Amino acid sequence: MGNLASFFFVQVDQSTVAIKEKFGKFDDVLEPGCHFLPWYLGSRIAGHLTLRLQQLDVRCETKTKDNVFVNVVASIQYRALADKASDAFYRLSNTGSQIQAYVFDVIRASVPKLNLDDVFEQKTQIAKAVEDELAKAMSAYGYEIVQTLIVDIEPDERVKRAMNEINAAARLRVAANEKAEAEKIVQIKRAEGDAESKYLSGLGIARQRQAIVDGLRDSVLGFSVNVPGTSAKDVLDMVMVTQYFDTMKEIGASSKSSAVFIPHGPGAVRDVAGQIRDGLLQGSVHQDHKLL
Repeated sequence: MGNLASFFFVQVDQSTVAIKEKFGKFDDVLEPGCHFLPWYLGSRIAGHLTLRLQQLDVRCETKTKDNVFVNVVASIQYRALADKASDAFYRLSNTGSQIQAYVFDVIRASVPKLNLDDVFEQKTQIAKAVEDELAKAMSAYGYEIVQTLIVDIEPDERVKRAMNEINAAARLRVAANEKAEAEKIVQIKRAEGDAESKYLSGLGIARQRQAIVDGLRDSVLGFSVNVPGTSAKDVLDMVMVTQYFDTMKEIGASSKSSAVFIPHGPGAVRDVAGQIRDGLLQGSVHQDHKLL
C-alpha cells in the first residue's frame, strides 16, 4: 500500500513550489504540502523552484573617467515570485548569468562617466541604477530584486598605494600648518610677556628714581632748615661725596667684582655732582612744561 501511495502522492517542501505538467505541458504550480499526482493520467513533476532569498555576487572590471581600471563587486539579492513561478521556471535557464549580464551593462555604462574619487562617493547611486535596471528586466521573468549593494571597489594596487601616499602627504601638510600656527602663538605670547615684563621693569625703575629724587629733596630741605647759612648746593655736594665714598667702599668689599677704572679725586666728585644737578634741573623743567 505504501509503495502504491508513492506513485500517486508528492510532497512539496516549505519555501518551495513544484511545477506540475500533464503530458509535457504546464498544468499547475503546487504549493508546499502533499498533493495527489495521477501519473497514469499523464501528470508529473517537471521540477522545483525555491522561493527563498538568494544572493549573487558579481565582480565587474571597468575603467573610470580618469583612466583607472577598477573591479566593482556588486551583491544582488533576489527571489522568485510565487504568483509568477511558471515564468521563473520556464523562461530562464540560467538566472545567475542573466542577472550578471545586466549588472555588467549598467556598471560599465555608469562608472566610465565618473572619476575614481567620485566612484567611491557615488557608489550608492551606482547601486540604485543597477537595482532599477534589474527590477525592470527581471520582473518579466518572475523574479523580484530585493536589494542591490556595491560592496567593494578595488583599484589597481599601485593606484591604491598612490592614493594612500597622497592622503598621507595631505595630512602631513595639515599637521605642519598646525604646528607652525602653534609655534607662532607661543612666540606671540612670549613677546607679549617680554614686553609686559619690560614695561613693569621700566615702571619700577622710574618709581625708584622718583623715590631717590624725593629723598634727596627732603634731605636738602631738612638740612637747610636745621643748619642756617647753608645752601641747597652745599648740601647736595655733601650728599654726593657721601654717596661716592659709600659706592667706593661697596666696590672694594665685593670679592666678585671685576676691575673698575673710574676717575678719583675732588674734581671727579664735583663732575658727578654737576651731572646729577643738571639732570635734576632738566627733570624739573620737563615737569613744569607738563603742568603747563
